[in-house]
Amino acid sequence: MGFPFFTSNIIVVKFCNLFPLLIISVLLFISDGAQPANTTKVTNIGVIIDVTSRIGKEEKTAIEIAAENFNGKLSLHFQDSGQLDPLQVASSAEELIKEKKVDVIIGMNKWEEAALVASVGNREKVPVISFAAPARTPPQMEHRWPFLIQMANNGSAQIKCIADIVREYKWKRVVVIYEDDAYGSESGMSALLSKALQDFDSEIEYRLVLPPPSSLSSPKGFVLDELLKLQKATKSRVFVVLQSSLSMLTHLFREAYKAGLVGRESVWILSDSVTSFLDSVDSSTISFMKGVLGIKITDNSSTTDSYTDFYTGFSKKFQSEYPEEANPRPGIHALRAYDSITAISQAMETTTEMLLGNIVSSRFSGSSGEIRFEEGKLMQIPPLRIVNVVDQGNKRYEELEFWVPEKSAQRLAGSVIWPGKLSRRSPKGWAMPSDENPLIIGVPGRTSFEKFVKVDNRSKDDIKYDGWCIEVFKKVLSNLNYSLPYEFQPFYGTYDELIIRVSNKTYDAVVGDMTILANRLEYVEFTQPYIESGLSMIVPAKPERSAAWMFLKPFTWEMWAVTGAIMLYTMLIIWFLEHRFNPEFSGALKNQIGTTFWFTFSSLFFAHREKINSNLTRVVVVVWLFVVWILTSSYTASLSSMLTVQRMQPVNTDIEYLKSSNSRVGCDNDSFVRNYLEDVIGFNSHNIIPVFNETDYTGLFENKTITAAFLELPYKKLFINKHCKGYTATTPTYKFGGFGFAFQRGSPIARDFSKSILRLLEDGKLTPLEDEWLTPSKECAVNVTSTSAEHLSLQSFWGLYLISGAISTICFLLSLIRLLKSYQHQQEACEGNATPSDTSGWNKAVGLARYFYNGEINSPGRSPSFAPTTDEWISWEYVSTCDTPDNIHASAPSEIEMP
Repeated sequence: MGFPFFTSNIIVVKFCNLFPLLIISVLLFISDGAQPANTTKVTNIGVIIDVTSRIGKEEKTAIEIAAENFNGKLSLHFQDSGQLDPLQVASSAEELIKEKKVDVIIGMNKWEEAALVASVGNREKVPVISFAAPARTPPQMEHRWPFLIQMANNGSAQIKCIADIVREYKWKRVVVIYEDDAYGSESGMSALLSKALQDFDSEIEYRLVLPPPSSLSSPKGFVLDELLKLQKATKSRVFVVLQSSLSMLTHLFREAYKAGLVGRESVWILSDSVTSFLDSVDSSTISFMKGVLGIKITDNSSTTDSYTDFYTGFSKKFQSEYPEEANPRPGIHALRAYDSITAISQAMETTTEMLLGNIVSSRFSGSSGEIRFEEGKLMQIPPLRIVNVVDQGNKRYEELEFWVPEKSAQRLAGSVIWPGKLSRRSPKGWAMPSDENPLIIGVPGRTSFEKFVKVDNRSKDDIKYDGWCIEVFKKVLSNLNYSLPYEFQPFYGTYDELIIRVSNKTYDAVVGDMTILANRLEYVEFTQPYIESGLSMIVPAKPERSAAWMFLKPFTWEMWAVTGAIMLYTMLIIWFLEHRFNPEFSGALKNQIGTTFWFTFSSLFFAHREKINSNLTRVVVVVWLFVVWILTSSYTASLSSMLTVQRMQPVNTDIEYLKSSNSRVGCDNDSFVRNYLEDVIGFNSHNIIPVFNETDYTGLFENKTITAAFLELPYKKLFINKHCKGYTATTPTYKFGGFGFAFQRGSPIARDFSKSILRLLEDGKLTPLEDEWLTPSKECAVNVTSTSAEHLSLQSFWGLYLISGAISTICFLLSLIRLLKSYQHQQEACEGNATPSDTSGWNKAVGLARYFYNGEINSPGRSPSFAPTTDEWISWEYVSTCDTPDNIHASAPSEIEMP
């Protein structure tokens, strides 16, 4: 019986020992089962960022501050992407979803990472908020990645900002530098920039693509080698850095500074992602970057209360966690990271099943500005800030001004420090010549007309360059506001080959008689032309024989006709005014006509002897003599010119006749004219004879080898000036761009030369050079290219004729009025108190004419009479009366005899 008791005691003891455990288990069970149904669920957020970069540090700090503000509702799971490639980043995202059960993933500052993680989000139905956007938005993006939300803008805005800076400073060639990877992430930015530059005739001349430093055994040496290649390949010194890691940026500027690429006349522009490193690079590297411009995405809500509170907490936390960072101010990336957490927390306040839709429909005023999405893209476009690296103590860079897309581009306001401490003017963005590296200029060594360019190759070390084009170049050069060391080098190929040598960087420029043509502009950049050009045809000429009717040529036929008419009109007016008073203009009708005609005609030679009695006649004669003096002087001068100047008559100037008759023509051997004659004008290539020297043209004409020669206008002037007696030229029908200097495309020196040429042309300072080198000899100074005489036309004298005719008409009308009054007075005196008989209008007109011609008055009881008194002769007009004896003519006391 004892054993059972013992056993019972043991059981009781064990039960007592286990009882507390049972109680605890029950309580735990009850506690777990009785959890309130409205307890808030913790949202798991996966964060994939590069926590070692400046941007990553800002984003991590901002995300942690935002999570703390929501009282433990958010659980953060960070994943460092600094050492991961995009595929590894996508794999990390998948692990976060499966292992950490994250409800949403944020981060990814590179678009290639965001695209791959978005694909994972599509598959797992997890929203993805990326801090990166593609350079160009792909088509159907919202259908391809429906779970992707971009908390960033694409690169089009900052690309336009960079392009506007390039445009305003008139830089024509740009070098693009970016660090790339196997996914070609920055090629889209480069393509955008290329298109933006083409809109105003600029272009990307060189692309320097750098691999990640981790893939290089010696990043320093690799970067230096690539920069030296760049230095030889292009003269452009406008560098745009689109993408780079901090380590590559350090290598880039250290080696560029050593290579002399961060000096005077150079320009460096950094995109936003690269500008963000300015707060992280060491002080030695920042000293190499002095004068660099950076594009920085900034916020536009820095004055709000929410931003102020966030800024205070951020600065304190950032400084404590990252004391090595000098600037604790949050950037746009930190603000957007903070607003991303805000958008997630607001979306979780409704239902977790609608998380994606709630985030996309978010609309609030955040720390970075207004947050609003459309088709998964952030609609807010923040302003860009242009900064200038100054390296002044603790101040690494200075913020210059804002740029917004709607703002028209303009030069940067304020004082900008450029590389090489250039501050008074903007850099040219070009490798300018120096004494060590002068401008290498190609000069045509074989020219047909040595007056334009002549290369006297005395020896290898003693070459003399002379000619009008060389003198024009020196004149233009002296008009620049800076020195330009240069070195001439002769070139003995064709002009087109010389253009190619400038295009392939063998020569920096060409100085010579180079014609500006459209196809040449594809290879080089020309200056403003300093002389016009066109195609003229030279043909032999023979002296023009004087025609039998040469004396008629000074006047046109219209001029002769009007001159004769005005002379006859003047003759009639003189006869009308003098017939009644002057016996020399009376008598038989034929004598009156002969006297009047002789008087008028002899006045052409100032040889008239007839006396003039009427003052009105004197007025008419004075005006007529003035007309005669003008006409005879002009006629004599024109006829003398025709008789004394030897005119040249061209043999044949019809191009169509030359082509149809298969006539052979000559042209310069090295010029483009040969192809132009064949391709444009239509000459057969077999009929085009190349000419190697200007002296060969006359020989080819004399031996009938060529019928005509085609020369550019400047050559034609020089040729005719020397051979004016035997040849003549046509007016240029085909126009070209003129002569200009050629430079490499994008060279700012070409623009400076154009300005200098225009100033010299406007001031007339190139005219003395042209007179010195291209002025014709004295015997050829007169223009002999005209094939027709210069006739004097009616257009030059119609005003003179109008005055003469008007004066004559006025005098005629005055005399006619006095005649009518005299006739009426005489008629009344003769009729007395008798009742006037009714007469018709015709009889009255006949009576007036008879009174004018014979001095007779038809009245009853009286015979016609004509008896002027002495007083009446002295008056303006003679008035006859019926009371004077018949047929008595008194001589006038006042007479004028014209020599």
